[in-house]
Amino acid sequence: MGESPNTKKPLLSLSGDAGHWNHRQDDEDYYTQPPGMLFRLLTPERQQILFENTAAELANVDDAVRMRHIRHCMKADPAYGKGVAKALNMSVSDSDHE
Repeated sequence: MGESPNTKKPLLSLSGDAGHWNHRQDDEDYYTQPPGMLFRLLTPERQQILFENTAAELANVDDAVRMRHIRHCMKADPAYGKGVAKALNMSVSDSDHE
């Protein structure tokens, strides 16, 4: 099935040099929003469900992947990282090593 003509973007007509804008150039923080802000909007009960669901999804991956995910969660919100680590029966300090 092809692309719908109603959703297809129009062609961009260019002449001369074209550049590329690096949208990450001035943005080093990819964690406090939206994952951190969203986490803080959740009730404690919903946060616990998130921890448990995350642990279930990470059940069949290597410890290195689990540790990386915990580090990412810690950057979003320390409570998020600690909750995921606890649900995985891991220590936050386990995730300190790359």
